[in-house]
Amino acid sequence: LSRQAVQRAREAFQSGRTRPLEFRLQQLHALQRMITEKETEIATALKQDINRSQYDTPLLELIGIENEIKLAIDRMAQWAAPRPVEKNVLTISDEVYIQPEPLGVVLIIGAWNYPWALTLLPLVGAIAAGNAAVVKPSELSEYSSLLLRALLSRYLDKELYPVVTGGVAETQDLLRLRFDHVFFTGGSTTGKLVMEAAAQHLTPVTLELGGKSPCYIDKDCEIRVACRRITWGKFVNCGQTCIAPDYILCEPSIQSQVVDCIRLTLLEFYGADPKCSPDYGRIINQRHFNRIMSLMEGYTPVVGGQSDSSQCYIAPTVLKDVPPHSRLMQEEIFGPVLPIVTVSDMDDAIRFVNEREKPLALYIFCNDKKAVKRMIEETTSGGVTVNDVMMHYTLSSLPFGGVGHSGMGRYHGKHTFDQLSHQRACLIRSLKMESVNLARYPPQDRRRARRSRMALKSPLIDMSKRTLIWAISATVIGFGLLVALVVILLIAAGLNCTCWYWRGFYNYF
Repeated sequence: LSRQAVQRAREAFQSGRTRPLEFRLQQLHALQRMITEKETEIATALKQDINRSQYDTPLLELIGIENEIKLAIDRMAQWAAPRPVEKNVLTISDEVYIQPEPLGVVLIIGAWNYPWALTLLPLVGAIAAGNAAVVKPSELSEYSSLLLRALLSRYLDKELYPVVTGGVAETQDLLRLRFDHVFFTGGSTTGKLVMEAAAQHLTPVTLELGGKSPCYIDKDCEIRVACRRITWGKFVNCGQTCIAPDYILCEPSIQSQVVDCIRLTLLEFYGADPKCSPDYGRIINQRHFNRIMSLMEGYTPVVGGQSDSSQCYIAPTVLKDVPPHSRLMQEEIFGPVLPIVTVSDMDDAIRFVNEREKPLALYIFCNDKKAVKRMIEETTSGGVTVNDVMMHYTLSSLPFGGVGHSGMGRYHGKHTFDQLSHQRACLIRSLKMESVNLARYPPQDRRRARRSRMALKSPLIDMSKRTLIWAISATVIGFGLLVALVVILLIAAGLNCTCWYWRGFYNYF
């Protein structure tokens, strides 16, 4: 079934159906209509999958998808248009531009924690860029997966955008096939397998992974406000967010205050018993529940710690004085457990971050702008948010993606379009003015080599701005001064330079 779906998608793409912008717009409008008309069904599926609140689903997933679709509809013609580039003297009369063109058939492997956003956001870019796309939602979010398969076939072109459901075996079957790009969202372990499989076909990949995103709290910031924002980012979706703050770094002097502020915020958000709160989610399945519980072994929580295996429920939990080299600090937690690691100062925090794998996100809570700038300059991460968490993800103008162990490639807005397009280099010139090319042809001599070198070293010229006028003027003036100087020197030498000058000028061009 996977092979047949991919083959049909490739045949449909090769028919040229996706090339016209009108077709792409029609598909995007249909996708937009699907989100609007089926919001209730989507929210119900997420409630069944992960106990997601009906109010959180639009905020955490659907509004972002709608914004992305609207942006693509408004800007697609601009994104897909040829992009003129700078020229040099050799190409001054040529047509030179970059033409974005579709890659072909893209495989999109979604994730279970945000099964709609993390699957449909790449699909929006794939459609806008003119690709066909085979969609593989995660089998762990079972209800969302089945609903997505039913809805996409109803709203979008069935041949160009098929949905393949199933588990690990089905995903492996897909990865054995040749695609023109693979877009994967998930963990780094699976990401390595995806990249290895794609390498067999020399297929480029976008890997949106995760990792341990640090959250540094400076002792002089508004700790109450900082903890309120951190608490939301850490425990929304029951901690199952790739850019959630994974752990806190702070000085020992404020650790107790941080714990108290988080405790008060949790009481405000979820009440005395988060298990009864309609706004607090559940762990996706028993395997992940057991994994998170095992990470907490040996610790005494200062906040939370309660659990219920039958409901895959783990209370919002805070652990203090966590050793830097403990097992809890070796892998992404991806759950509602927040360790606090103490550092002596910002220098120590920077060292701590740099000694570990590059994270997907870095969060800095600090009022000192110079200190913030220094921390940004001296660390690296996929993205940075200062004095808040996760908000950089909501801005389509910012590229979202990891670096190193946290992933490769970027998306959101135009970045998705570019990621899933081939930037084709185009140069169109006339067969006239062949004399311009004489200097590059054999037989070569010193004079021809000098002319070629001068032409190749000429500065780039932006044809669309005033710099063109300045460049031409400078070239003409410079060339005129050079010729005048040569003529004066030759006259001074007593030579008949007039005939030489015009013959040389003709030969040069």
